[in-house]
Amino acid sequence: MRSTGTAEALFASTLQPSEHPTAEQVTAAVRDSLRRHGGQQGCGSVCAAEYGEHPDTAPARMRWALALTHHVNPPAALAA
Repeated sequence: MRSTGTAEALFASTLQPSEHPTAEQVTAAVRDSLRRHGGQQGCGSVCAAEYGEHPDTAPARMRWALALTHHVNPPAALAA
């Protein structure tokens, strides 16, 4: 899972870095986020809003989401 769209979906999810999520949790969080926000475009909008409202914390969350989606590869995550 290396898609920026997938990282945006994870960023927009309720999953937290402190939870040390498993691959299964990441897959579920990405699916839920895509469903809840109306797809990749909606997740991208959430990301943009968070960067505007929380510019101090949004970059760290995106780095986490990108790193996690680079190491976890549940192919079904975007098929939902």
